[in-house]
Amino acid sequence: MTRVPNSGPGLKLRLVVDGGDWLGPGKADLLAGIAETGSISAAGKRMGMSYKRAWGLVEVLNAMFRAPLVSATRGGAGHGGAELTETGQTVLALYRAMQAKADAALAEEIAALAGLSVIPDRK
Repeated sequence: MTRVPNSGPGLKLRLVVDGGDWLGPGKADLLAGIAETGSISAAGKRMGMSYKRAWGLVEVLNAMFRAPLVSATRGGAGHGGAELTETGQTVLALYRAMQAKADAALAEEIAALAGLSVIPDRK
């Protein structure tokens, strides 16, 4: 499931791996979009990014782990496609679990900081 950006105060978890690359909410949302649409292009478009940008992020994600996260087939209109590999599904699930645990563990502090904020609630 793709997370809704700017849905109120909260954390943005960024997992930095060896070499300095990271997995954050945007890349996780791209992975989720690929899983939901079966397309790198469609997932990127839903996020307001170009096909080139989405492909570039997929290449970075695939290079970050021992096994690729996304498997893609090229083929032109109606013939290409993409899906998360087993590793991709595991990485996305683990990242989403980390997000949920961090949000739950720090809910009181997030609410307290939100109460001190001068930025109006955007609901």
